[in-house]
Order: sequence, then structure tokens, then C-alpha cells
Amino acid sequence: MNGRLIAIGDIHGCHQEFAELLERVEFSPDDQLILLGDLVNRGPDSCRVIDLARQHQAISLLGNHELRLLNYRKTGDKAFLKETDEDTHQKLRPEDWTYLAEMPLTHSVEALNIVFVHGGFLPNEPWQKQPAQVVTRIQVIDREGKPAKRADGEDLPPWADLWSGPPFVVYGHTPRPDIYKLKWSVGIDTACVMGGHLTAYILPEKRFVQVKARRRYYP
Repeated sequence: MNGRLIAIGDIHGCHQEFAELLERVEFSPDDQLILLGDLVNRGPDSCRVIDLARQHQAISLLGNHELRLLNYRKTGDKAFLKETDEDTHQKLRPEDWTYLAEMPLTHSVEALNIVFVHGGFLPNEPWQKQPAQVVTRIQVIDREGKPAKRADGEDLPPWADLWSGPPFVVYGHTPRPDIYKLKWSVGIDTACVMGGHLTAYILPEKRFVQVKARRRYYP
């Protein structure tokens, strides 16, 4: 591949910001777009985000929001649903469901020693063998060394703080006001749907480009 790798954090239906970011990075057909999951839910138009992803031949990774929708569709169990899921579930078209079902968990680029994922990994375990429940949802590590959410404890360490690589991990899922860059990882979910920014990380030049959310779409 002659072009660049362009990873974009959680879009959550913010199609206008997504389109603007693609313009700002001057996306070309030589580039490879990698979307870090959670394309859907919460924001204005999940279907248009999927259309843009398809149009630009993105590698779209599975996020916890896509996983929830797929689980609900498979089982009909409303226990899987959260606030904005039902709305998205009703609007997704057959081709969208196919797109979600085909999303890979990770994307690895061995030449750069980098792996892209939605949530992250448990340290000290082979990343290739970790299941969807871990890699789409992990934010912090609990006292027993298990994956957990930030809400489970304010003093629990982010998984990335304990990840000593290799590979270098590019991830989303944990919304923060700023990019979270460490020696062996970078978190680029900068809370667009909550009124923050949508962030792109461009390789090999290791450059960040952001667009500000037009408004706060989700509390």
C-alpha cells in the first residue's frame, strides 16, 4: 500500500463530523481507513456513517455498541439493549446488518508493529486470543486482574497504563477530553457525540487531526 493508514475513533452516528474529518485529512483512494468501532448509536444518523464507511472501503472494527445490537437481533433479548439502541435497531437496513456482522475484532499491521482495536486488551495475555467481550469493552483492570469499566471504580488503572507492548495499540471506546498517548498505545475516542472532538490518527507520520463536534448529541 502506497498511501497512509488513517484511524478514526468512535463516530457514534456523527456523520457530518465524520465527513468533515475525511475532508480535513484529505483522504485519497490510496489511503486505508480504519474505524475503531462504535460507528452507531447515540448520534444523529448511524446509517449515513455506515454508508460513508462503505463508500471509502473502510476496515470497520467491532465495537461494544455493534456487538450489543447484533446480540439483540440474534436473541430478541431486550437485556442487551441500552438507551439509543432501539432507535438504531429500527433504522438499520439489511445491508447494514450484514456490514455489522462482518466486522473484525482487530486489525494488525505487522510492518508497523501496530494493532487496531475498539476497546483494548488485557496485559500479560496474547492479544490475538482475547474474546470480543474483552476487547470491545475493557477500559480498566480490576483488583483481580480482570477487565472492567471505569464506572466500576475510579481508582482502577486504565488497561493501557499496564500495557507494555509490543505491539503498539490504537484504540477507542474510553471517551476522554484529550488524546491519551503512552509509549505503547494511543486512545483516540475524544467524545465527539458528547460534544468533544472526532479524532484521526495518521500513519506512518503519527499525526493527529481533529474536528469539533457541531453540538452535544448525547448527555
